[in-house]
Amino acid sequence: MNTPNKITLARILLIPFVIFFYVAGFIPYGRFIAAAIFVIACLTDFVDGKIARKYNQVTTLGKFFDSIADKVLIMTGMILVVTIPLRGVGAAAQPVIFTSICMIIMLAREFIISALRQLAASKGIVLAADKGGKIKAAFQDVTICLYMFYAAFIADTNLLVAGNLDPKDPTNIANAVVNIILLILLSISTILTITSGVSYILKNKKVFKETQEKDVDKQPQKVEFKKVERKNLEKKYDELIPEGMKIFWETGWASTTLLQKKLLVGYPRASKMIVQMEELKLISPIENKTRKVLVTKEEFEKNFSAK
Repeated sequence: MNTPNKITLARILLIPFVIFFYVAGFIPYGRFIAAAIFVIACLTDFVDGKIARKYNQVTTLGKFFDSIADKVLIMTGMILVVTIPLRGVGAAAQPVIFTSICMIIMLAREFIISALRQLAASKGIVLAADKGGKIKAAFQDVTICLYMFYAAFIADTNLLVAGNLDPKDPTNIANAVVNIILLILLSISTILTITSGVSYILKNKKVFKETQEKDVDKQPQKVEFKKVERKNLEKKYDELIPEGMKIFWETGWASTTLLQKKLLVGYPRASKMIVQMEELKLISPIENKTRKVLVTKEEFEKNFSAK
């Protein structure tokens, strides 16, 4: 595990501490501590990405790991803010119905995008985060951090009390300003959540299109490919090609990564097998980061039968 992935793991490990200090009312200034830890966790998202890009340590595992860490952190912050309401005059900053709706929208967006990425991964396509998603995440981080610090201020100080409702009181004026700012930030975060989600889906709609095409292509395709006896296949081509084709028939698509994982071979050999399979017209050239299987099992056995 490289350094960026270790930093991402640290972000996940900080989440239980955020929860503990936020809900532990018996600890003095517990919510302040929770908010500070949450800020540190958010900053690690910036640090691990910068290190990964600077030292060329971007990996598929890192992209997946980072996405999971971000989602869990944001969900944790939103749930804490909504489920543990503010008391006193500060409660106006947290209308439960409004924040609940915002949280549902944010959670729904993350689940939908996760499902889209899972579908893409099943086709050998890795969908990286886009700029809109990063802006959305930044607004969410800032909004939740401010809510948590404000909640800590309400819970751990006596400056804002329920009985002091004089609208001319400087404290209440400042409190009203903070309320408005928090609600505006939460509204912007929700709007960005919706727009970035829709934009991401439209930008990667090819994933759904490919799925429909695969359903249509279930009928065996009539293709012409070289007829090679099995003894010649073993001499000229890699002897594991038949085993590789079995894997491709099961998955419905072909890739070098599949051969590496399933056949336990190195990248050079797996890559050479892909080239040979394409030469024999067993699989298609790469299109949209994936390849199609062009022959059925019956066609393969007929044209590559031993003599």
